[in-house]
Amino acid sequence: MATPVSVLRLPKGPDPNSRGFDPKSPRFIALCRTSISTSAESEMDPEHLQREQHARSVLRESFLRCLLTMANKKVQFHMYENVKVEATFGASDIDVLNFQVSDLQTPIGVQKEALIRSQDVISYTFDV
Repeated sequence: MATPVSVLRLPKGPDPNSRGFDPKSPRFIALCRTSISTSAESEMDPEHLQREQHARSVLRESFLRCLLTMANKKVQFHMYENVKVEATFGASDIDVLNFQVSDLQTPIGVQKEALIRSQDVISYTFDV
């Protein structure tokens, strides 16, 4: 059986036939809303807004590097209802809404291939 590989898709720009990165597009509004609004101080001080945006970009880059490091490693996912599952991490979709995993070990059995919704995951751990 062929080994699954991660797929990296680069986003297209915000042109009319884009993948939805235009902030006014329905896809962007549905999937990419900012869950944490900028602070009130940032709205008044452009320098503070720039520092806040830089901090967010550093956190985003760290998270994406973490996803790359997890590829083909055993990962323990801690989910709601105190459920813990273990699987070999494969990839994430471009919106980080789903994780593709292999050999998912759940309390009721093993699933060869599966998708885990990121909304269902509280935390995850893996050995570096």
